[in-house]
Amino acid sequence: MRYFTGIDIGSTASKVVVLDEASLVDRFVLPTGWSSKETAAAVAQRLAESGRPVDGEMKVVATGYGRVAVDYAAKTVTEITCHGRGGYALLGEDCTIVDIGGQDTKVITVENGLPTSFLMNDKCSAGTGKFLEIMANRLGVDLQTLFDLAAKGSPLAISSMCTVFAESEVISHIGAGEPREDIAAGVVDSVISKVAGLCARHTLKGAVFLTGGLCDSAYLVDRLGAKLGASVRSHPMGRYAGALGAALIARGAKGGNRI
Repeated sequence: MRYFTGIDIGSTASKVVVLDEASLVDRFVLPTGWSSKETAAAVAQRLAESGRPVDGEMKVVATGYGRVAVDYAAKTVTEITCHGRGGYALLGEDCTIVDIGGQDTKVITVENGLPTSFLMNDKCSAGTGKFLEIMANRLGVDLQTLFDLAAKGSPLAISSMCTVFAESEVISHIGAGEPREDIAAGVVDSVISKVAGLCARHTLKGAVFLTGGLCDSAYLVDRLGAKLGASVRSHPMGRYAGALGAALIARGAKGGNRI
């Protein structure tokens, strides 16, 4: 049996989706670590252990920050294209995809199943998952606990556009004895405000679909919807959208968008 694998090497996590000619076969996430090449090798080992070696009956398409490190891929494709294909396959309709990644945030318009336009944030982590990770570490919690705390708090102002200066604001709030719930709410609100600002510079069409590693947070989904004044949807496989799109491209037109 032939397999079609999409590998999305992100800046913090690498997502893998394996399809056959008719359905989803496997999916998994590995931390990217410091070396994309080592991560690509770890993915190949994991696939081999599952009985699907990359040098067997498999076609691989790579995407993401470290896609060039996947030297066994048949081709590499941009994240915009892969997220558009994967997001459309998951949602089943034209939409605006908002991908809050570890390194950047992308807003992608998908029409007739293909991305037609996109916008990315400036090269700063203040509106990305990395910012949340840094601030969660500063507060001594993991990301899920950060969201749980934020849901109980009232947002404090964190206005800096730079992660370094924003962290200084958080340290000041901690030093002033502000409730951790309010600081956490301010941190999340800061990211959501920056993402909403990016969306405001891009015409939103159809449903708003949140992908990426943060799409599992119901709190973040709800808060982004409130900022945008629109319903925001997510999906259990939302974080795999890029890898899924790459796998669909590997499978080609014959399989269409079936998963």
